[in-house]
Amino acid sequence: MTTGMEEIRDALKVISQSQTQLLTAIDSVSRRVSDLETHRASDTNGHHGHHGHHGHGHGHGQANGTSTPLGAGYTKTPPLLPVDAGTQSPVPPASPESKSGAFTSRIILTTYPKQIGINPLPMDWGAEDPLKRGPVTVSRAPSTIRRRNAIGAHGGSYSIYYALAVASKELDADHKPDFTNTEPAVNIGPFPQWADKKKIVAMDPWGHLVPSLYKQVMEKENVDLRPTIAITRAHMKLPELEESVRSGRLVPDGKVCLNEFGELAVTKFAVEPVWYLPGVAERFGIDEGTLRRSLFEHTGGMYPELITRGDIKVFMPPIGGLTVYCFGDPAKMSDPSSKLALRIHDECNGSDVFGSDICTCRPYLIYGIEEAVKEAQNGGSGVVIYFRKEGRALGEVTKYLVYNARKRGEDRASEYFKRTEDVAGVKDMRFQALMPDILHWLGITKIDRMLSMSNMKHDAIVGQGIPIHERVELPESWIPADSRVEIDAKITAGYFTTGHRMTAEELKAVQGRIWEDIDH
Repeated sequence: MTTGMEEIRDALKVISQSQTQLLTAIDSVSRRVSDLETHRASDTNGHHGHHGHHGHGHGHGQANGTSTPLGAGYTKTPPLLPVDAGTQSPVPPASPESKSGAFTSRIILTTYPKQIGINPLPMDWGAEDPLKRGPVTVSRAPSTIRRRNAIGAHGGSYSIYYALAVASKELDADHKPDFTNTEPAVNIGPFPQWADKKKIVAMDPWGHLVPSLYKQVMEKENVDLRPTIAITRAHMKLPELEESVRSGRLVPDGKVCLNEFGELAVTKFAVEPVWYLPGVAERFGIDEGTLRRSLFEHTGGMYPELITRGDIKVFMPPIGGLTVYCFGDPAKMSDPSSKLALRIHDECNGSDVFGSDICTCRPYLIYGIEEAVKEAQNGGSGVVIYFRKEGRALGEVTKYLVYNARKRGEDRASEYFKRTEDVAGVKDMRFQALMPDILHWLGITKIDRMLSMSNMKHDAIVGQGIPIHERVELPESWIPADSRVEIDAKITAGYFTTGHRMTAEELKAVQGRIWEDIDH
């Protein structure tokens, strides 16, 4: 009986290998046909050709009775004179000098778990051994597309620019990076948290070591794998820090604060989002199916495999990532005997970069950096983590619409959150539930000084089992006059303070500049 089962398994393996070889051959022929059609279209200026049709079905789709590789995932050769879906009129051919993408004539719309030729690389999220865990594989390169174990694309929100670069022929779609000398500037981990699928669900803990850890996989399997984390060292100069030195708040030590100009030595970690969908769903208290459907439907159907590939549990979303700025020895971040000062900061372009005084964002960022540097100079570690979540993750357009509503009204603290809810329907979409993952990855097990007043950030961190020993609010002298509306509204709503928490009546009296004041 055992021998019989082994024979069956061997036979199935041979069949699978044969099918894979056949699909590879079909792809090769398809690309050759596509090249010939492209040349023919160029020669005839696109006036001859035939119309193709989409295939349908789950892995065994037909198009006019002819099987297509990957069934519903492919279409037949597209028309050389494509038809406009709305008017059913032919679309004029591109001018000879225009750029056409270097694509084959077959488009993979989606894939299915048991489709012929689909063979994802193993992915065991949370496995302690990175080789057993497996590499995050998301590329749609011809050599890799059938081995993908992740949905989405590298680069987060910048993946769209990658697509534009390929379409405009500024970038060769077959380009593979040369990772020579790109390895991390400092070593970090591994920590026990890396193997805990409850603690890290929003980033790949092995993302900084992909070129070295999975070198043999890339060579043996001929797959395109890329890092999702990069670690470097740099110097930082900010005008406020020079003033900090002049005023005596910062003292140059030649190691962290390098000179009288307030120049800082810093280690930087850039992280792209990589979501383990079951873990993300659990953090939000929803089921995985609901999460997948919402992500699919509310991104314009951008990622069909969220629906068709329930076997793939990893998603690389098109959103901004984060950057860690570490002052002092990075090894001390995870040292329980060393003190840690931490600032978690969410992006605010208007204030952080351009100095708008309608909020406390840049003042708190500078204060956080200054306090982090002091902690590092005292023998501990100072960390600032910067998340790309512009305008409470509502975006800058929504934020400016809210500004308009505030400034055309009376701009009172009592109406601060209501104005946002009137426009966006919600006052905050930053969802701090995923934020603590980076702390787990850094090996942080406690925070001695939390440089934040946010109750949401505090609760998310403590909820993940990381104690906070002291909360440090922004000093009154750092708060711009026009930002009192924001900070007083937040304190009343639950932000940490050791000072006075206003009543509803007192909050009505807090008013920012209105446009008449600004204009004059």
